Amino acid sequence: MDHQHFSLYGNRITASQDRKALAWQQMFVKKFDFDPDEKYELSVHDNPQLGDVIGIRDLRRDSLGDPIDRQNGIVISTIRMGFGHYRIAMAGASAARSMGYTPYWLDLLAIPGITQDAIGWWNTNYSKYSRISERSELFNTYIWESVTSGDKTLPGLNWWLNTTAIGWPWRFLKANARDYRKSELFANLHQALPSDMPILTAHMWNCMGAVAGGMTSVVDMMFDNWPMAFQLVEGATHAVQSPSGYYGFRIMNQFDEDDKILHPTPAGAIEYVGHHVDHELVENVEGDCAARIDRMRSGEPRRFLLTMGGAGAQRGLFKAIIDHCRPMIDRGDLTLFVNLGDHADNWEWLKGELGSGVCSVQTHFTWDDTQEFADQIRDGNTSGLHVFLFDNTFHGVYATNYLMRVSDVLITKPSELAFYPVPKIFNARVGAHEAWGAIRSAELGDGTIETRSIPRTLQAIDLITQETDLMELFCDSIVKNKRIGIYDGAYKSVALATGSTWERRHDGTVVTGRA
Repeated sequence: MDHQHFSLYGNRITASQDRKALAWQQMFVKKFDFDPDEKYELSVHDNPQLGDVIGIRDLRRDSLGDPIDRQNGIVISTIRMGFGHYRIAMAGASAARSMGYTPYWLDLLAIPGITQDAIGWWNTNYSKYSRISERSELFNTYIWESVTSGDKTLPGLNWWLNTTAIGWPWRFLKANARDYRKSELFANLHQALPSDMPILTAHMWNCMGAVAGGMTSVVDMMFDNWPMAFQLVEGATHAVQSPSGYYGFRIMNQFDEDDKILHPTPAGAIEYVGHHVDHELVENVEGDCAARIDRMRSGEPRRFLLTMGGAGAQRGLFKAIIDHCRPMIDRGDLTLFVNLGDHADNWEWLKGELGSGVCSVQTHFTWDDTQEFADQIRDGNTSGLHVFLFDNTFHGVYATNYLMRVSDVLITKPSELAFYPVPKIFNARVGAHEAWGAIRSAELGDGTIETRSIPRTLQAIDLITQETDLMELFCDSIVKNKRIGIYDGAYKSVALATGSTWERRHDGTVVTGRA
C-alpha cells in the first residue's frame, strides 16, 4: 500500500500519530496474516431471518448464489457491534425496499477473511469495556466516559489514553486515522462490488473500507448525536440525523485535541437528512400513536417495552425495573415486554434473579411466536410480564422494532433507539457519546431526559403509568415530527446513494423519482 501522511479534508495529524496509526494497521496485518493480493467473489442469497419481512438478501463470499444486480440493488453494509449499527442498516433496507430497490445485506463480520478477523477482535474488546463500564463506576467515570467523549480525565491516565493508539478518544482526528488504516485492509472485499454500486454504510469501518476499495456512491448513515472525528470518511457523503450533529461535523468541533480550529468538512460531503427509521414505523406513526392514546383513555394497562443493548450490559438496571413493575403488573396497571435480544446468558441470569416468580413469565423465543403475539395484541388486549429471546441477531434486533408499534413506551439507553418515533424513557447511558441522543429526543418532545440513576428511571415509569399528560405530549409530538420530516433520514440516505429523489411535502405527502 502507498501510505501518504494521513489527512482529513486538509487537516493533518502529527508525524508521531501517523506512525502509530500505520503501526496499528501492521498489527492486524501480522496478527491475521493479511494477504494484500487476496481476491473476493460475492453472490446474492436469500436471507432466512428477515428476507420476507424487510426484503433483504445476503451478500456472501461465494459464487453459489445469484449475481449482483447493479441496476436495482443497493448494498446495506453494517456490522453487529452492539445493536445500533444493525438497526440503522435495517432502517436503510426497509426504506430502500419501499422505494423499489433490492437491499443487499453486507455484514463484514459474516465475510471470512480480514474483515471478520479484525472487527471480531475489536468487537470483543468493545463489548467487554461496555460491560465493565456498567459494573465499575471508576472505570466508567475516568476511562470510558473520556474515551467516548474526548473529555480530559486524570492527568496520568489522560496522557496514557492519548498516547497509546488503542486508547485514542473517538472524538479526535488521530482516532479517525487509526480506524481508517485498519479499514484500508477491507479494500479488496469492496473491489468485488461494482465501483459505482450504491452503498449505505451503518458504521465508519464499513464506510472507510468501501472508500478505500474505490467505491464512489457511498453514503454513511451517521449514528448517535455527538460529533466524533472517527465517523468522517473523505470520499463519502455523510447523512447526519440532527442539525446540531450537522454543525458539529461541519466545523469538526473540537476534533483537534488541543482545540485548534480545523478546516471544515465541505458542504458537499455532508447532508442533514433526519432520523434513520424503518419505513413500516414512519408510515404508521399516526395510527400507532392514536392506538396508544385510545388504550390509555380506555384504562388498559400501559405497555412498556424494555430493551437490552447489543453488549448485554445493564443487568442491574433490568432487575430493578422488573422488580419495581411486578406489583403494578399484578394490579393490572402495566404490561412489561422485556427483549433480551440474542443474549441467552442473560435469560439464565434473570431466571435466577426472579426465583419462583419465573413461573408467571410468558416467554417468546421464536420469531414466529413474537410476530403472532404482536399481531394479536395490535387491536387486542394483553397483560403480564413477557420475555423475548432469540438465537440470532436479526430477530433479536428487529423484534424491538416490531414490538415498538404495539407498545406504549420504550425504555432504553439513549443510543440509536433515541431517534425512533415512539414515546421513550431514557435510562443511564453507556458511554458519553450517547448523552446527546437523549437531549435530541427530549427537545423534540418524543422522550424523557436521560434518567441517570435507577430511582429516576423508576420515577419516570410511575409517572407515565399513573398520569396521562406525558403520553399525550409525546404522541402529539411524534405525529408533528413526522409531518415535518424528522424521521425521514433513511429514505433520504437511499436517495443520496442512488441519485433518486425523495421529498416529504408540507402536507405530509411524499414525492419520489428513480434516477
